[in-house]
Amino acid sequence: MLKTQQEITLSNYNELYDILIEEDHELRKINDLVDFGFVIDAIKHNYDESLGRISEDPIVLFKYLLLKNMYKLSDRDLIKRTKTDMAFKYFLGYAPEAVNMIHPTTLTKFRRLRLKDVNLLNLLISETAKIATSNGLSFGNTLILDATHTQSKYNHTSVEQLLLERAKKLRKEVYSIDENMKEKFPKKLVNPSLEEVITYCETIIDSVAQEERLHFQQSIIQKLNYLQEAIDDTEEALKERTDPDAKVGHKSKEDSFFGYKTHLGVTENRFIASATQTSGEKGDGKELESLVKQAESNGMKVEEILADTAYSGKDNLLFCKDEQIKLISKLHPILLEHSSKKESKYTFNKDAGMFVCEAGHLAIRKARQGKKCSEKNQMMVYYFDIEKCKICSKKSGCYKDGAKSKSYSLTIKKPEQEEQRAFQETDYFKKRYRQRYIVEAKNSELKNRYGYDRALLSGLFGMQLQGAVTIFNANVKRIMTMIRQ
Repeated sequence: MLKTQQEITLSNYNELYDILIEEDHELRKINDLVDFGFVIDAIKHNYDESLGRISEDPIVLFKYLLLKNMYKLSDRDLIKRTKTDMAFKYFLGYAPEAVNMIHPTTLTKFRRLRLKDVNLLNLLISETAKIATSNGLSFGNTLILDATHTQSKYNHTSVEQLLLERAKKLRKEVYSIDENMKEKFPKKLVNPSLEEVITYCETIIDSVAQEERLHFQQSIIQKLNYLQEAIDDTEEALKERTDPDAKVGHKSKEDSFFGYKTHLGVTENRFIASATQTSGEKGDGKELESLVKQAESNGMKVEEILADTAYSGKDNLLFCKDEQIKLISKLHPILLEHSSKKESKYTFNKDAGMFVCEAGHLAIRKARQGKKCSEKNQMMVYYFDIEKCKICSKKSGCYKDGAKSKSYSLTIKKPEQEEQRAFQETDYFKKRYRQRYIVEAKNSELKNRYGYDRALLSGLFGMQLQGAVTIFNANVKRIMTMIRQ
């Protein structure tokens, strides 16, 4: 049963918060800035209104997720820290003397059961946009687009490797305090089974637990809990280890990743006005229209777009022309001629400089055919790995059994968008194009400050949850900075 009203915390010690929590503490400022009542409206359909016992306050649980993201804590360490951290208690609405917190598994259930079927990404961006507007902040008229990639939780690695990696970090932390612990830890494993890895990790945990002198080192305890959480989650991880929603994407011809993409629309004052998420193999350019429409639904009037060559496709040029939007994106000759029929099966990856088929396979080489000075247009031919085509689940209508090669070709024509090409040569275009660094800096902030380089959960839903909370935190902090300025 959903708790629809927050309880008022009555305590004789509430005055301690006025003494201990500074006025400029970020958690106090977030509490003052954000009305979290929108959380109940968004998730109430996932609760039974008449049956069951009274649930934990969903606003408190949502705030726990924000703290977990901001301070990079495991569920267990988050609850443990809340018992002693007065700033956490204040933010969550607990009394200063409170010691009975939620159980860590409550957060897992909240994520999986109460946030399902909620378009949390759009919701949280929309709420931060309302907060910005209500505080008199302007978005401007320029939207800067780019995509950032996030590695899957498992990244084509097994649960065994994940556990061993966390065990390694714990060992290194222990060795920095006492190198003699090497003698008490088990020897490193060679080609182990999952059962052997779990036993190995549990032995390391037991060894650390027996050394009371190590319990005062918070860095060790955090890594120990992180390893224990991974072991506890192994059964669930085994169900998800393939991460079926994640796909292989390409950052360059040689560099690939297994995971997801988050497509961002950022304003010039570094506020994330729109975002979409896809699996890793999807092209960037197709998200332009969605990003623009989402930004405008959040109160922004888009008159100009800054983006790299991935967004200079014919469809985007036509869309921007119809919407009277300046598209400051350099034309790519390969993208100038691309029929709608073929575009549905092949997308161009501008980082790798190759086409990707519908199944997510990157072309292995390309060749130009035809004479350069001939009246006939030249052709660019992209060749795919025939061995992958033979076993591909989507080969029907694409690859014919027995064929010795699989290629995709397109005509290379002179640019037909002369207006855009002329605009590309103007001083205004060149000056504005340099502002693209803003979205790249935002991508770096999300990864380095909020750990957005790797997924914390498996599946697209988990990625959407992580992205929503991360962007919410980033936007709220950006709003506070803009107000202060």
